[in-house]
Amino acid sequence: MHKNLLLIFTRNPELGKAKTRLAKTVGDETALEIYKFLLERTKNIASAVKNADKAVYYSVKIRENDIWDANTFQKHQQFGEDLGIRMLNAFKNGFKAGYQKVLIIGSDLYDLSSKNIENAFTALDKNDVVIGPAEDGGYYLLGMNSLQEKVFKNKEWGTETVRKATLTDLNDKKVKLLAFKNDIDVYEDIENIPEIMQTFINAK
Repeated sequence: MHKNLLLIFTRNPELGKAKTRLAKTVGDETALEIYKFLLERTKNIASAVKNADKAVYYSVKIRENDIWDANTFQKHQQFGEDLGIRMLNAFKNGFKAGYQKVLIIGSDLYDLSSKNIENAFTALDKNDVVIGPAEDGGYYLLGMNSLQEKVFKNKEWGTETVRKATLTDLNDKKVKLLAFKNDIDVYEDIENIPEIMQTFINAK
């Protein structure tokens, strides 16, 4: 067992439920294809992370035979009434299992690398918390070396206030901010990514 745990929050890829804001522009089927592409990419990036165990947390139900190989990824169900509580429960599980550093990513980032994740774990040697700020005001990565419960509570999840409110909660902690990156939520987020545009949009 490693001392580090990488959590990956994922939605089960279902038509009409994946990337709904993106789907308004590209349609449900293309949005689902793009989400599956991002899941595959996230899996590859996570698999290449050397210094951590990995756990996938499913939004709806745990799937046995899917892209997440059970030899590499622990499989869990998310539970809790909102995103914050679901993340809190996942972090609690990780620390309770004996991990010293726990870090979470989503599954809808194009430009995250395994090196970014490894560097984030390393940053927790000298910082209490590490945050990967997303351009929409949230974050794409959150890591800590002891449980900071309040960052998971009293947030308006999915709004541009999340990161600012999180940093306010942590004003007495040492926080390392990583480079800004962009989650893929709307059409504008994919326009500048040639691989996605050529594969899923222009090829049609």
